[in-house]
This record gives sequence, structure tokens and C-alpha cells, in this order.
Amino acid sequence: MNFKFFPHTEEETQEMLKKIGVKNINDLFANIPDALRFKGEYDIPEAKSELEIRNFFNALGDKNKLMTCFAGAGVYDHYTPSAIPSIIERSEFLTSYTPYQAEISQGTLHYIFEFQSMIAELTNMDVANASMYDGSTATAEAMLVANASSSKNNTILYSETIDPKIVDVLKTYAHFQNIKLVAIKNNDGVTSSKDLEEKIAEGGVAGVIVQQPNYYGITEDFTGYADICHKSKALFIVNSVAADLALLKTPGEWGADIAVGDVQSLGIPMAFGGPYAGYMCTTKKLMRKMPGRIVGQTKDTRGQRVFALTLQAREQHIRRQKATSNICSNQSLMALFVTIYMSLMGKEGVKESAKTSFDGAHYLCDKMTATGKAQLVYKQPFFNEFLVKIENRDAFYDKAIEKGILPGVKVGDDQLLVAVTEKRTKEEIEALVALL
Repeated sequence: MNFKFFPHTEEETQEMLKKIGVKNINDLFANIPDALRFKGEYDIPEAKSELEIRNFFNALGDKNKLMTCFAGAGVYDHYTPSAIPSIIERSEFLTSYTPYQAEISQGTLHYIFEFQSMIAELTNMDVANASMYDGSTATAEAMLVANASSSKNNTILYSETIDPKIVDVLKTYAHFQNIKLVAIKNNDGVTSSKDLEEKIAEGGVAGVIVQQPNYYGITEDFTGYADICHKSKALFIVNSVAADLALLKTPGEWGADIAVGDVQSLGIPMAFGGPYAGYMCTTKKLMRKMPGRIVGQTKDTRGQRVFALTLQAREQHIRRQKATSNICSNQSLMALFVTIYMSLMGKEGVKESAKTSFDGAHYLCDKMTATGKAQLVYKQPFFNEFLVKIENRDAFYDKAIEKGILPGVKVGDDQLLVAVTEKRTKEEIEALVALL
């Protein structure tokens, strides 16, 4: 076979083969059975010029259909200020990666520190770590922290109102960790406090996971939930949409031990599913059990303000079998994205964006239900997302797609989960309603 992609000359190749004591390259794969070897030709296209490559991807991109988005279910079409791409695409940001001697990269540590500070303030929690991979894995990591915090209990309770995608990730993580996952019943779209108390009373519970707003967009009342958990020495874990915390009661106010979620709602484009970033905050008591990194502020020998990795478990690198987590890095570029977003928007800007989303969702809900062709599935307070039952849902969905509108996320046989962000105009809302 002609290995045309090898950068070495024939003379160099022969010299290397002679040095290691084999006659040809195929001898390097002698241990692989002949039946398993690929004997065809690789389907690799011929080289193209820059112009040809651009034309190819432009043609590919033209197949995408730009749509007015009313879909949510964990990913939302929020506005990204134009300044963010201009800043984040600078080479010193875009190509940076925290080196193993992290303190040599003060700029990277500085913005991670700012990210942590903002997230801790947003959630009203004591401490935040550097960004996690995404909201689902952050929730799974919180589950592992709860399990590791208890020497005897290995049951984790989760509400049925949590996003099913998050539940799938929880099940994947729990599978090899000897963690028993048990669902708390859904009572009219919210977590059943009665079922929670009954399941906790059975014993063996290390943690309880709820979501705010939940999968159906409902804002739940978690008053007393933390007390129920703490009486049985279980940790209370709250997953929240980051942007919504600008207006909603925070995990810290609910008495949460761990706050987790995704930061995509803070200006990160949907981008076909990523990249995103997760956040994790805890009480001071749990700080040493957090996965990943914590950047702290201190002073050097000259009295100057500097940043350092103040807490990172060595087990994550060396004794991995004893590690709480497998995360030893972070989504630093996405953390920077969120940090710039919150800096540009400010506290009032983030609040205004959340309020506009809230108002738009309630306006759309009123308009849809007024037609008589859509009914709210749950009579519960919601934020910027709601679940409706629609006559001939699939026909309505297909008609909306044809008109360039993504009307929501299908749930069950006849339901639609509809989300509104600050980007949706009155005209766009009216256009969707007109299709009912």
C-alpha cells in the first residue's frame, strides 16, 4: 500500500525501520489478524484549493434552513451582543489553554475567577468552580459529590419533572458507580413533596435533585425541601437555567447544598447543540468535594494582585480510582463567553432580558389558548416556557416548519413545549398564533 500521507522520504522510512528491527511497515501490524485488516482504498477526496473548499462549505451551509425559534427544552435562542464574537475570537483568547503550571497564564485565571464570582453571585451560593462541560454532566457530577459525601447511603432521588436528557446522563454516570436512582413522582407538573418525604423516610438517600424552572417551564415552590433533605443528611441539589436566576428565587435562597446548570442561556448561541458550559456552586462545607478547579485571588511577594489554582484534588490526576470526578479541565472559552456577556449586559441588562422573555411567553400563551385550539397542560406558574395540548399537533407543527417557524418541542402524542426569549418579536408571536 502506498502511504502517501507520510511526510517522510523513503530513505528516512527505511532508516527508522532498520533501527527498530523490522523489514517493512506492514510488519508493525503483524499482531493484527489478517481477517481484520482493511484491504480496500480509503475514500479520501483529492486535495482542493481554498476557493474550492469555501464553495463546498457554502453549498453545504445553503442546505440549512433559518427559522424563527420557539423551541427550548434546555437550549434557548437568546441574543448575543455583537461585541462578544469580536472579543472572544481574538487569538489570545481563542487559542489559549490553561497550562499545567496554570499560574503562568494570569489572564486565563483572571477571567475564570471573574466567571466564578459572577456565577456565585447569580446563584447566591458560597463558592463556584471553573466551568463544567455542560449542564447535564454538571448535574451528574453533583450526584457523584452527594454519593461521595455519604459513606453509607447510595440512593439519589430525582424529580420526574427534570429534563429527560439530564436523567439519561444521570443514569449513565450512576451505572458504574453503584448509585441507585429513584424518581420522585410528578404531581400536576411539579415535584410531589409527599412522595419525596415518603421516599426519604425509607432511608439510604444521599441526595435529592430538582430543576428550576422544570422541564415543563414551571417554576416550582421548593419551600421546606432543603429541611426535608437535611433531616436525613441528604444533600439538596438544584438545577437551574442560569439566565432565569436573574429574577427567580436562587438556589441559595432555597437552601441548596449544590447548584448546577447550563450557562447557554447567558448569550451562547444554540450552534447546533454546542459547545456549551455548565456551572457548579456549593456551600463552603462541600468545597473540597467539588470536581474541577477553583481559581482564587491572592498577592505575590511584591504585593500585586495575582490569581492561582487554590483547590484541585490531586486524585483527579494521580489516584483516579479515588477521585470524585473525572473533570480536571474546564470549558474556559465558553466561561469567557459568559463572563463577557454578563459584563456587557450588567445586572439590570440580564434582568431585563429575563423579564422580556417572561412577558413574551405569557403573551404567547394567552394568545394561543384564546383561540380555543390550544390548552395549557398544567395550571401552574411558568417562566418563559410552557406546555400546551394542541389539536392536530403534528399538522400544525409541519405547517409552521413550512412557514419558517420552529414552533416548539414535541412532547408525547399531542403536546408542544413552547419557549419565548427576548429575541422574539410581537410580529413573530402573532405569525405563530395565526397558524393554529
